[in-house]
Amino acid sequence: MTGSAGYDLHTHSVHSDGTTRPAEIAAEAAAIGLAGFALTDHDTIGGWAEARAAAAAARVEFIPGIEITSQHRGRSRHLLGYGIDPAAGELFAALDVVRAARLDRAREMVRRVSRDYAIRWEDVVGEEDARTVGRPHIADALVASGYFADRTTVFERVLHPRSEYYIGTYAIETDDAIRMVRAAGGRAVLAHPAATRQRRPVNATELSELATAGLWGVELDHPENRPEWLPPLVAAVAQLSLETTGASDYHGAGKANRLGERRTLAAVVARLRAGLTTPA
Repeated sequence: MTGSAGYDLHTHSVHSDGTTRPAEIAAEAAAIGLAGFALTDHDTIGGWAEARAAAAAARVEFIPGIEITSQHRGRSRHLLGYGIDPAAGELFAALDVVRAARLDRAREMVRRVSRDYAIRWEDVVGEEDARTVGRPHIADALVASGYFADRTTVFERVLHPRSEYYIGTYAIETDDAIRMVRAAGGRAVLAHPAATRQRRPVNATELSELATAGLWGVELDHPENRPEWLPPLVAAVAQLSLETTGASDYHGAGKANRLGERRTLAAVVARLRAGLTTPA
């Protein structure tokens, strides 16, 4: 879905790998006519308070969310969780482990990269040391140091999975992540299942397994989904009676994706809210 009011259910701020503050996202959402937005930073809810207050001031709806680093059948699968209880002990204990692993991984990748490029750990974390640190922050440091023009070029030349600098990261099993999101009173949506960055899309069998685990929806309308990969997924989503969402995966200047370029219908958001244990 493009245009019209609608909701953008996938955005990132400086609390993970975005370049804008939550309040700036709220202001831009209002400026472009969105009905509301979800803040879904990687493995953290650190931006929720700012986003909620700014959304209220801008008179747009705020939906609390998170993007969880997970894997299914050994492949990276990101999971969006909406309306989770911020006091959910099991989920946030698991996310503490994920963030610690990501931090260790990032430190080692910076050490490897610094052998060939003059960047330091301080260049990567800057003033936001508490955020979820990953490859985009290393890429930003390389761009700021003048080695490359943008994040995309860094990922293509230096930080891709076949690179000598690359290290894999720990991830929660996707079915466990779904279960924990549900136990936390939220609803789980599979993010960008046919993204170009993946070697192959999620298939119908995998989707069925995740539906059995309690998956609520699939982010079929995403700017990075490959159109030719979508028809089997659209059919599987319909057969499994899963919901379809749309979102930009906005990262500010970190990606070309523009806020609100893909949106979710108000009726879908109403069904999302209706199933939350903790009011969003």
